[in-house]
Amino acid sequence: MSLYQPGILAKPVPSQARYMFFALKSVEALPAALDALSQWVDGSSVVAGLGSPLVLALGAKVQGLRVFPALNAMVENPSTQHALWLWLLGDDRGELLHRSQAIETALAPAFHLLQVTEGFRYDTDRDLTGYEDGTENPVDQAAVEAAIVANAGPGLDGGSFVAIQQWQHDLNGFAALPSVEQDNIMGRRKSDNEELDDAPVSAHVKRTAQESFSPEAFIVRRSMPWIESGNSGLMFVAFGRTLNAFEVQLRRMSGLEDGIPDALYRFSRPLNGGYYWCPPLKDGRLDLSAIRSAETRAS
Repeated sequence: MSLYQPGILAKPVPSQARYMFFALKSVEALPAALDALSQWVDGSSVVAGLGSPLVLALGAKVQGLRVFPALNAMVENPSTQHALWLWLLGDDRGELLHRSQAIETALAPAFHLLQVTEGFRYDTDRDLTGYEDGTENPVDQAAVEAAIVANAGPGLDGGSFVAIQQWQHDLNGFAALPSVEQDNIMGRRKSDNEELDDAPVSAHVKRTAQESFSPEAFIVRRSMPWIESGNSGLMFVAFGRTLNAFEVQLRRMSGLEDGIPDALYRFSRPLNGGYYWCPPLKDGRLDLSAIRSAETRAS
């Protein structure tokens, strides 16, 4: 029986992480590279997500997987769709470095590494602004129902979809704002994490209230802060049984629903964006049967 990659829902997020983004370099080398990938990905210490360029290169299709949309209207949401995303989880930065280098070497015949970003847990799962992140996440069985695919068939059940955006914050600009204004941007108080009933409609909490959508748009956020070359922000990572819940939230955040953009964009902006399919596990390894059957037919 296929199971989901446990790192998707494991709590809390690890103290350290590395995000690796790959482009496809050689279709001919892909079968051997996927074999190597399956040896590295256990779903706990490494979570894998496959982008549509990779799935299409195999002549396959995963229902619901698509390219991240470039929603550039009142605000900019870049689309930088890649073929493969890996989330390495651990507690030792040095060990993660060596592991990521070994994975890069193993996949090099077919994949070109485009970006590596280090993430870390700050305080009790807080964003670098000091506000708690993911406080409205569904928990326990509700988290499984929100994030994990079911009743889709062999090779698909136990899978998940993930939306990723790397947000860069202007922390100095945010810190210069009065605390009341900061709270109104977020829609909750930093001091006790309580939602503000009288927060403006542009507040992040109101823009993304999951139960306010029809159908309700529940996702499981597993985001982590990042720091690199003097810049910093949040690597937003959200898992769902489809990509629809995230996308309707992003459209409302961007002002495409009612012309009111999320106040978050006042001090932060996304640098990139991608959608990925996280295959299920079978016997402790990635179950790629849903896409490799097409590869077999093509050969």
